[in-house]
Amino acid sequence: MTDLLDLHDLVLADLDGTLYRGREAVPGAVAAVRGAGERGVRTVYVTNNAARSPGDVAAHLAELGFPAGPDDVATSSQAAAALLAEQLPAGAPVLVVGTAALAAEIGHVGLAPIDAADCARAVVQGLDPELRYATLAEACVALRTGAAWVACNIDPTLPSERGPLPGNGSLVAVLRTATGLEPQVAGKPAPALMRTAVHRAGASAPLVVGDRLDTDIQGGRAAEMPTLLVLTGVSDASELLAAPPQARPDYIGADLTALTRSPEELAPGPRPGWTVHTAGAGLVLSGSGEALDAIRAICGVHWSGGGGPARIAPGGDAAAEALQTLGLPTDGDAGRTGAGSTTVTGADAPGVPS
Repeated sequence: MTDLLDLHDLVLADLDGTLYRGREAVPGAVAAVRGAGERGVRTVYVTNNAARSPGDVAAHLAELGFPAGPDDVATSSQAAAALLAEQLPAGAPVLVVGTAALAAEIGHVGLAPIDAADCARAVVQGLDPELRYATLAEACVALRTGAAWVACNIDPTLPSERGPLPGNGSLVAVLRTATGLEPQVAGKPAPALMRTAVHRAGASAPLVVGDRLDTDIQGGRAAEMPTLLVLTGVSDASELLAAPPQARPDYIGADLTALTRSPEELAPGPRPGWTVHTAGAGLVLSGSGEALDAIRAICGVHWSGGGGPARIAPGGDAAAEALQTLGLPTDGDAGRTGAGSTTVTGADAPGVPS
């Protein structure tokens, strides 16, 4: 049987929600990454985090058991530096709004990191937990005098144990408001980060794996790469059903163990045991089998009809149980009088990537 790993020579893996949750690895993730490596498929860890160096990210992954060194990590700060290196001459001064890790990446590509607007040819902006107003003011002056502007990412929030906190996108919005300008974006869902990672790895058949539709999957599709959504993190079945075309994955898996399943099993579309048909303004799910096969079957029918908000009713007890397992509970059976249905809606606004 051909599985996903047979079709690819590189896995571009998201971090939080895909490989680990908080301080613990997602069950099966370490074994899946190690197993891929034993079959000659390298994993590159792709993150929008521009505050930590690749070495720091790799050290964290290694502590959790993942085979990772600095060269196996691709950050949005690296992608931002690469974008600027393509546009500026060697030694050009770049005003850094970010941490020392971001400044180091600017230096690695032959540009000169600075902290004042004078002579700045560009501004690069990444999250800095200790950001000062004076730094934003210098960036504003540089941008108003014609400096190029690259944002490592535009994530509006970042996760914390206390809940979502302002992310780099919120700080980008400050300069956007002050200048009326728009930055180039290096991180997900823009394609630069994915393409930079593939180029560095020398791969020809990458697979993007992540838990977020609006960053990981949309970023993979923007880079014209196949994508696998794993349901171990942020995006759930309801968001998946309502996803816009640019954020719909090629494959849907429970977790990283999906790498050793056949593409046909994972692709949205007809699945054994389940039938989906339209009924009025909604859909009816009937049959029995795996809950994930049910969502694959529903997505296939719903997306082929244009997508958007979906009304789904179960056509029996097994279907009702599957919808409940997927987090799409209903209050009745479509085969009974007074049947109920669930309405699924979603948003495509960017959230908290990792």
